Amino acid sequence: MPNLDSPTREAAALLERLIATPSVSRDEKAAADLLQAQMERWNLRTRREANNVWATAADWREGRPTLLLNAHIDTVKPVASWTRQPFAPTIDGDRLYGLGSNDCGGGLVSLLAAFRLLAGTGCAYNLIYLASAEEEVSGANGICRTLPLLPHIDVAIVGEPTAMQPAIAEKGLMVIDATAHGRSGHAARGEGVNAIYEALDDLLWLRSYRFWRVSPLLGPTMATATIISAGTQHNVVPDTCRFTIDVRTNELYTNEEAFHIIDSHTKSEMKARSFRLGSSHIDPGHPLVARCKAMGMTPFGSPTLSDQALMPFPSLKLGPGDSARSHSADEFICLSEISHAIKTYVKLLRE
Repeated sequence: MPNLDSPTREAAALLERLIATPSVSRDEKAAADLLQAQMERWNLRTRREANNVWATAADWREGRPTLLLNAHIDTVKPVASWTRQPFAPTIDGDRLYGLGSNDCGGGLVSLLAAFRLLAGTGCAYNLIYLASAEEEVSGANGICRTLPLLPHIDVAIVGEPTAMQPAIAEKGLMVIDATAHGRSGHAARGEGVNAIYEALDDLLWLRSYRFWRVSPLLGPTMATATIISAGTQHNVVPDTCRFTIDVRTNELYTNEEAFHIIDSHTKSEMKARSFRLGSSHIDPGHPLVARCKAMGMTPFGSPTLSDQALMPFPSLKLGPGDSARSHSADEFICLSEISHAIKTYVKLLRE
């Protein structure tokens, strides 16, 4: 490992062990065990719910505002195009390769290092560190299972990869399952009503429709058809055509409102899987955002979803790494990014 300061060296060593411990969503127990054991060795008093692990700073006092530091321990499944072993951490120069290194292992270990450096140092607020599970699938046993067990939270920093620039808004997510109905018949005789053609009208509308409220930070709300399936054999006119719509809402539309617009302009049967993952944002004038600006950071809006969508309190994303590396083959985090993140978190929160 290159010559690193002690906090960075310990953080990188922990990340290597986490990479070597598969933690695909809903199967994070081994990684949660590893992380909790290491935190206990560092004399942090941990609590756990399912595969979510957290600790509060020892100088907790009632009546002070509370800041949550959060990142997730789960990963997506490795894609087939990896040229390295996804669960074999490898350091090549400044880069640490491995599944979950960028999303969001770098933020996970950097926030933990900052928590250790800040806890008990006379901060004017209470501090909680939470490593959460099932973020990649917005699962029921992730952060939403843990939040009711935590004290009141005033604001949170989420360690997703943002190149250490504050993402003060993020788009929401809604998935719609659509079904176009027709009537089966023999293709040779032109019988029936083709459900594919029925769906086509709705797909053409989706392609051309523009949600008119455009966010300065997040841009437009977008609805995109991403999956389609119809038919059983070549000579049968299909009576159903199913397709999936991925909807990314900005803060100017609720998921419910976006669904109503799509449903009222289409013939297909529309069913939203959930409305709960709405767009989230923090007031640009919030003291934490102001402090980021004073340190030379540039707030922006993020198109990707995180556990912020499930937080009923102000939050921003701020973490090492590049979002473009997430979910990709040969994922990596730079050791220099981890070092910079730890120093930035400490400076941001200490001052």
